[in-house]
Amino acid sequence: MSDAAALPGQPRGTVLSGPATARAVNVLAPNASPMTLDGTNTWIVSEPDSELAVVIDPGPLDDVHLRAVLGAAEKAGKRVALTLLTHGHPDHAEGASRFAELSGTSVRALDPALRLGDEGLAAGDVISLGGLELRVVPTPGHTADSLCFHLPADRAVLTGDTVLGRGTTVVAHPDGRLGDYLDSLRRLRSLTVDDGVHTVLPGHGPVLDDAQGAVEFYLAHRAHRLAQVETAVENGLRAPEQVVAHVYADVDRSLWPAAELSVRAQMDYLREHGLI
Repeated sequence: MSDAAALPGQPRGTVLSGPATARAVNVLAPNASPMTLDGTNTWIVSEPDSELAVVIDPGPLDDVHLRAVLGAAEKAGKRVALTLLTHGHPDHAEGASRFAELSGTSVRALDPALRLGDEGLAAGDVISLGGLELRVVPTPGHTADSLCFHLPADRAVLTGDTVLGRGTTVVAHPDGRLGDYLDSLRRLRSLTVDDGVHTVLPGHGPVLDDAQGAVEFYLAHRAHRLAQVETAVENGLRAPEQVVAHVYADVDRSLWPAAELSVRAQMDYLREHGLI
């Protein structure tokens, strides 16, 4: 067993632009950072024998990247016919309007403020294009408008920031809520158990070949962190920044501001359930 196979979700290793499944191709945006990992994964999805493609999360407002996405589609003999957003964070969505201009497509999203065109996205929607089928899965928690896209033909799910290819996700308080996020993880676990999903195509980081293992790890991690935060508060640490310094002491301090968002969401969850 390789080291990668021993990690949660069995990550493939280095994040590269190129094919990930029979229907999904990644174009990696040049916006690597501690929060975006290797950069934003922009996904081109299409049926192998179709001339039409969907782009999911065009990424940052970077003309070189946006044109590279179009170029990758054209090189494969595809025309981008639709743009979708998993959520509205700038590293996923800031370039959507410009990409729509370059590609001549509409933009569909859950948040009406992010849409270009008459159609949005909602739970249960099925997107059909050139024989391709994508099912919209509501997964609020990281943000209120977070969505995933189930790609049944590849037994895959495109997760945006709900599940990453490496590390774990911030619950972006106050927009993100922990209770919603836990429900979303359980919804994704059901896809792995009931619908045979085994591949995670994340918004950041490498592709995961063990979707169920990844989701189970996320659920266990959240339970562990929640218990740590509860204990810290019971021991008198009342300010979120105090809890972060205690619970995330072994985490790079540059990530503490993001960790504080999750801690605030965890503390809200504990108060809502009468646990602190």
